[in-house]
Amino acid sequence: MNTEHLTRMANQIGAFFSTMPDHEQAVADLAAHLKRFWEPRMRKAFLEHIEQTQGQGLDPIVLEAVNKHMQQLAA
Repeated sequence: MNTEHLTRMANQIGAFFSTMPDHEQAVADLAAHLKRFWEPRMRKAFLEHIEQTQGQGLDPIVLEAVNKHMQQLAA
């Protein structure tokens, strides 16, 4: 799985959700989007990449969503 591509996609999704007026809801919705629309292999590769790089290259809202909802995304 190309983690560069996953990072770019996650940042694009994060850019969309960052326009929401309620930051906490945006973070929760971003995590829900990744859970709902990314297949398990994508999420697994993405989470492994974050673990190995401490989220290098990710926008802050994406990293916040992943950190707050790690267990939900790992399932």
